[in-house]
Amino acid sequence: MNTNPVPEKFYGVSMRQQNVTPLDDVIEQVTNLGYAVLDGGYTADQLTAIRNAFDATRTRYIAKYGEDVLRSTNEYNNIRAVLTHGDEELFQLAFNENLMTVLKKLIHGKFILNQQNGIINPAQQSYNQGAWHRDIPYQHYVSSRPLAFNALFCVDDFTLQNGSTWVLPASHLKEPCPTPQYIERNAVQVEAKAGSFLLLDCMIYHTGGYNQTVKERRAVNHVFTIPFFKQQINIPNNMPDRELTTEQREILGFPYSEPPSIDAYIESRKGKV
Repeated sequence: MNTNPVPEKFYGVSMRQQNVTPLDDVIEQVTNLGYAVLDGGYTADQLTAIRNAFDATRTRYIAKYGEDVLRSTNEYNNIRAVLTHGDEELFQLAFNENLMTVLKKLIHGKFILNQQNGIINPAQQSYNQGAWHRDIPYQHYVSSRPLAFNALFCVDDFTLQNGSTWVLPASHLKEPCPTPQYIERNAVQVEAKAGSFLLLDCMIYHTGGYNQTVKERRAVNHVFTIPFFKQQINIPNNMPDRELTTEQREILGFPYSEPPSIDAYIESRKGKV
């Protein structure tokens, strides 16, 4: 690995990016390279509570849907729509203050939580996230403004040994999927501490790595999109009864649910014209 210091002098430069806070650094990197690591700001005790909530939710999830069914549908290493299962710590993950600040600067206008899924990278096994993909799959286009971001919360440390995420820098800026030879030369494996988010433009190619250790690696994946995109699972219809702020209702997609009837659509138009 090259240990030489990065040159610091410039000439011929009349315009430069101005960053004031560490969050600005995250925004600059994810805009240009398509990925960055964002500190979630959690204490050790808060992280322990999140881990306990993850494990408890997973146990209830498997009991409800059945291990055999989940394995037969290739869903055993997922927990779908985590925030609908009742644990406060997992609900609040979707509204992390640092994450909200960054997303409001990256996405112009409104955005919603398209999906929030628990992901387990099993020890020494292949799993369904272990293939190169975009989080808006099957799409081969680029847009002038970002449409969606993936915020992968690290419940455990993401290390080279336990299969931390591989990314292909700047691949969100090009339409076609690059060749295997290009990926081999340019892919980067990103390490991140527990309690942080791996923030990805959803059009960047990435994949989970192979977990060489004897312990599974846990994460909670969030995909935030402009309201144009339909949610993976209808979150408003599956939320337990709870008080929500106006902003939380917007981010969870309540104002953007498809009207079930013409009557409901006309009712929704009242006060908007």
